[in-house]
Amino acid sequence: MAKGKINVSVENIFPLIKKFLYSDHEIFLRELLSNATDATLKLKHLSSIGENKIKIGDPIIEIKIDKKGKKIHLTDQGIGMSMDEVKKYINQVAFSGAEEFLEKYKDSAKDSGIIGHFGLGFYSAFMVAEKVEIITKSYKKEPAAHWVCDGSPEYSLVKSDKKERGTEIILHISKDSKEFLEEARINTLLNKYNKFMPVPIKFGTKEITNKVGKGDKEKEVKETVDNIINNPNPAWTKSPSDLNEESYKDFYRELYPMQFEEPLFNIHLNVDYPFNLTGILYFPKISNDINVQKDKIQLYQNQVFVTDNVEGIVPEFLTLLRGVIDSPDIPLNVSRSYLQADGAVKKISNYITRKVADKLNSLFTKDRAGFEKKWNDIKVIIEYGMLSEEKFFDKAQKFALYPTVNETYFTFEELKAKVSKNQTDKDGNLIILYASNKNEQHSYIEAAKEKGYEILLLDSPIISHLIQKIETSNKKLNFSRVDADVIDKLIKKENEEVSKLDEKEKEKLKTIVESVVPIEKYTVQLEAMDSTAAPFIITHPEFMRRMKEMQQSGGNSMFGNMPEMYNLIINVNNTICTEILNSKSKDKKERLIKQSLDLARLSQNLLKGEELTLFIKRSIDLIK
Repeated sequence: MAKGKINVSVENIFPLIKKFLYSDHEIFLRELLSNATDATLKLKHLSSIGENKIKIGDPIIEIKIDKKGKKIHLTDQGIGMSMDEVKKYINQVAFSGAEEFLEKYKDSAKDSGIIGHFGLGFYSAFMVAEKVEIITKSYKKEPAAHWVCDGSPEYSLVKSDKKERGTEIILHISKDSKEFLEEARINTLLNKYNKFMPVPIKFGTKEITNKVGKGDKEKEVKETVDNIINNPNPAWTKSPSDLNEESYKDFYRELYPMQFEEPLFNIHLNVDYPFNLTGILYFPKISNDINVQKDKIQLYQNQVFVTDNVEGIVPEFLTLLRGVIDSPDIPLNVSRSYLQADGAVKKISNYITRKVADKLNSLFTKDRAGFEKKWNDIKVIIEYGMLSEEKFFDKAQKFALYPTVNETYFTFEELKAKVSKNQTDKDGNLIILYASNKNEQHSYIEAAKEKGYEILLLDSPIISHLIQKIETSNKKLNFSRVDADVIDKLIKKENEEVSKLDEKEKEKLKTIVESVVPIEKYTVQLEAMDSTAAPFIITHPEFMRRMKEMQQSGGNSMFGNMPEMYNLIINVNNTICTEILNSKSKDKKERLIKQSLDLARLSQNLLKGEELTLFIKRSIDLIK
């Protein structure tokens, strides 16, 4: 049996770090600016606890492009490094100065906002640079240092004549990374990763116009100022008490400058135990097309952008929201590119779910009328949550709304109390009637209204899934769309209509009708109804229609390829049916059946194209 130590040499690992640590080369700017930010925050912290006696002013970070010299300069006014510190932090791969600092000042620096953890970010520079220089001077009275490396494990380190505190990093951009010498490209990266970093970042200058003087003497004066590309104090870092509604809207516009619709409302997240998390989530107006989602929730760590893929940390239904989440406790991979699943992620997800549910309940309780007005714009998110998160489903019982075709709104408990007396069938089942389209199902809605029934308007793309879940959670309760059957069959009562035809006559009538209508599309059923009801009524069986809808929105596929089937209900008590049965003329029978069928099809929006044209011509002939 042999034992020993695995030999890992710099010569072997350095190329791997340079080429494969970060999947995207553009990340180098984020990492270097994070280091510069940490250097600045360290200095500020030492000043705050009295260990640094020198005046630090208002330090900034500056980026310069030397296109001619093929260089990028990044300069900070932070803590700087001595010769020994360069050897310690730069020449030792994966030794984090940030980690060491936090450990040394663990009691006072825990909330300092320092970003670094792994000590690898600096080496991302070699993904885009053939040579890197560091010119740095410590805040302490020690000689400045000048470090140079060409991407190999070899380096040089000499004294420098740098007079100012801080660090300058010079990247000599390689031939295959010339894109990063373009101002527009750097602007894009800064806007993506560094828009809200906690230290001002200067990238060139800009011209602004100021008004001076008063009255007739007022004039505009142009002034050249530093172009600070970031907002170091974004709204989510502030206390909710320091913000008003307009502040939240301003920040929304800052996050999503291409969004022209205002958010409906926001939720401010702020927790410091058992994990640290801040953020602001916005409820946008959501259309029924839930697949279109351009502007997503952005995930930050200490104000550094990480990703807009927040699956895992944010429950799936809340990915339809917009906003920011920032947490130093989010477990990231070494390159800070994506989340690593662990127990903390689940805790954060549960917290966000609970916070959103509490906010919605608060809005409902405080201003029900206002909540009802917003319902159509937020219902998809809430319904999605009720489907996907059991705890949210339970909480949503208090504020989820069920609108009617008359534009009144009920909670589920209010709805049951309202309809239980009139809409309980003879078997003791409570039947909740609903429509998905007021215009297309108008005749069915009116028939239900004549019975004194309450009809909901449920038209979201996932409603079939939700009502299925509600039914399984409530015994002897069923949802039925108003066109699923004739109204007397949807809610069966003891007093049924008596048929004017005997069984022999009904069988004969059925045979005649089936000889004319396409039986591959329609199942003919004979029913005794009020004589004033339509002769032919088309219904769409609840079960089959619901299964197809669920399949189309991501459910079971077993019904996806089945042909569309309808029930054709023949009202045997209507005089037209009697005329069809007794007429001697085959042509007349056929004409009456076709006309009655087309009228029924028209009520279901099923009559189109050539068939609609023929129906119109036939109707004109009948009234001549």
